[in-house]
Amino acid sequence: MKVTLHIWRQSQPSTKSDFRRDGAMVRYELDGVSSDMSFLEMLDVLNEKLIKEGQEPVAFDHDCREGICGSCGVVINGRPHGPEGGTTACQLHMRSFKDGAEIWIEPWRASAFPVVRDLVVDRSAFDRIVQSGAFVSVNTGAPQDANAIPVPKADADRAFDAATCIGCGACVAACKNASAMLFVGAKVSHFAHLPQGRVERAERARNLVATMDAEGFGNCTNQYECEAACPKEIPVRVIAEMNREYLRAKVTEE
Repeated sequence: MKVTLHIWRQSQPSTKSDFRRDGAMVRYELDGVSSDMSFLEMLDVLNEKLIKEGQEPVAFDHDCREGICGSCGVVINGRPHGPEGGTTACQLHMRSFKDGAEIWIEPWRASAFPVVRDLVVDRSAFDRIVQSGAFVSVNTGAPQDANAIPVPKADADRAFDAATCIGCGACVAACKNASAMLFVGAKVSHFAHLPQGRVERAERARNLVATMDAEGFGNCTNQYECEAACPKEIPVRVIAEMNREYLRAKVTEE
């Protein structure tokens, strides 16, 4: 199959105040694309072609290519991770596009995710949010048997649903306010439903929300774009749970 690619090229890092700095969409024609290729394999083929022609290859994030690491975030035809729901860009295949298709590829668009180069963005804001409290600091000793601490199945299921977050940033890219509340909500909900995480629940909620605001993420739009774009299909109820945990923490704050 043959495709026409329109890819955002940017050689210089942007800043939070100017995330479109020195960038432009560049058109590429690519022939001989197999429908069985993953989207990233298609970009690999393009880069091989560019290198042979003496041009700069397109920079894009990737790592595991198994839908686990969350590195491969790009906006494809206006949708984070592309047209298939519950799928990361690395697990998207070219059979999802028609022969002769025009495909527009851009990086995440958020001031909190400044572009490093081309399709690569700096998502270290997520790291700082996690570092501010998305963990259990209490020493619980050696690993215990799974049945040693009774956890109701409903709580375990909800904690697991939240824990599937891979921190890709699709929720931020999909939201018109560039909100990170689905990501933060997943971190809060994950621990709120487990006994190990309830000891620090108030401090965790306050710290994560404060760091999220300090990083420049916007407010929730309540339009559920984040849930629709999430490759792990994390439900928006985690945002409600985060708001509940945060309100409880502020009311009981001394």
